Amino acid sequence: MTGEKKKKKVKTIKIDIDKCNGCRACEVICSAFHSTPKYASNNPARSRIRIHFDPLRDIYLPVYAGEYTAAECMGRDKYTINGKEYDECDFCRASCPSRTLFKEPDSGLPLKCDMCEDDPELKEPMCVQWCLNDALTYEEHEEEVEEELKMEDVELGLKSMVDQYGWQKVIDTVARMAKRAEAPKSS
Repeated sequence: MTGEKKKKKVKTIKIDIDKCNGCRACEVICSAFHSTPKYASNNPARSRIRIHFDPLRDIYLPVYAGEYTAAECMGRDKYTINGKEYDECDFCRASCPSRTLFKEPDSGLPLKCDMCEDDPELKEPMCVQWCLNDALTYEEHEEEVEEELKMEDVELGLKSMVDQYGWQKVIDTVARMAKRAEAPKSS
């Protein structure tokens, strides 16, 4: 099923690997921002941004967490950029079965960068604000996308509701909502 075209705000963090000095301030503030309660603890293993670093080869590569993937990728290529060699996994933002990066250390649940969504909304994610060398910059732009309704998503949502509330409660709620939708609207 395809839907209508809508404008979507796309938020990204642009990374300049030549400016990163590996200070890890981004990891520290991210983990503190996402702790409960906020700023109560600091554990970079919980950070949604991580620095791949190899000080002997002068490699400092910030990568922020992307989508979870259940499958392990087959890419094991190496890339040389400005005389520095990187593994393909160094650039990957996914939380995947082949590594512990971007997983909650206690539960193993995948982590994903949320651009520090908060109330009130922040101007920039905390890692960008705390980057001392401007290696991280925040960018926003709008894209026109065609929203696609996937039945698997609807079924997954319904299954979750049924698991939590039971079939009968979900059926009763849908019936009540359907009646309201059919009822004439008074002005």
